[in-house]
Parts: sequence; C-alpha cells; structure tokens
Amino acid sequence: MVNPQKEAQVKLMKGLLDLIILQFLSVEPMHGYQVITKIRRTFGVYFGPSTIYPLLAALEKKGYVHSEWNMASERPRKIYKLTAEGQNILNYTENTLNLICQKISTPANIDIAVESAKSTAFNPMLKKIRLHQPLI
Repeated sequence: MVNPQKEAQVKLMKGLLDLIILQFLSVEPMHGYQVITKIRRTFGVYFGPSTIYPLLAALEKKGYVHSEWNMASERPRKIYKLTAEGQNILNYTENTLNLICQKISTPANIDIAVESAKSTAFNPMLKKIRLHQPLI
C-alpha cells in the first residue's frame, strides 16, 4: 500500500528538484553522483542518474550551473558549480515559493507584500534543504 505522505513528498520533490539541486550547489560544487546521494540522504527519496544528469545538463544549458572535468582523481568526474545567474534564479525562486505559501495560508482578501514572503511558511523546508535534513 502506498504511503500518502511519502507520495506527496515525492510529488513535491519532482516539482522542486531543480531548486533543490541549485540549493545544494550553492553550498558546494558537486558531481552528479554526489547530488543523487545527497538527495537520498536528505529526503529519503531516490532519483537515479536518468533523472539527475539530464536535469544538470538542462540547468547548465540555461546558464545556472557550470561544469568542469576533474581529472585529478582516480576516476574523472564532471563537477557542477552554481553560477551567478543560478544564484539569482535560486533567490528569486525561493522568494516566489515563499510568497505562494504565504498566500495559500492567508485569507484571499489580505494583500501580501513580496518583502514579507522572505520569512514565510516555506522557509522551514528551505532550511532543511540547506541543512540537508529530512522533510518528513
């Protein structure tokens, strides 16, 4: 039988996977397998290479990440780093998600300024992403 909480978590993570990857890369450069492992340790959800590597390639094509080959290790690995544009989109996305969460949890007749969105209900999730803690 499917756990409804786990199902909801996986669905949310699929929609936010690019944000999660950008957040991880904002902390440190990583190769693809590190991203896969960190997602699994942090959230208890496995997204395999067929999901993560195309997403990293798409983020690179958009200019949000830059990759370089690290040939110094025993096994050559492509290391992904967050670009300035990637940091900008990460900041914008976090603020937008905060605003959405604020509006969802607030009656429709109350106008909410974007500035107030920076300290809203989505911050605990973002904090867990930054601290690499499980969401559930």
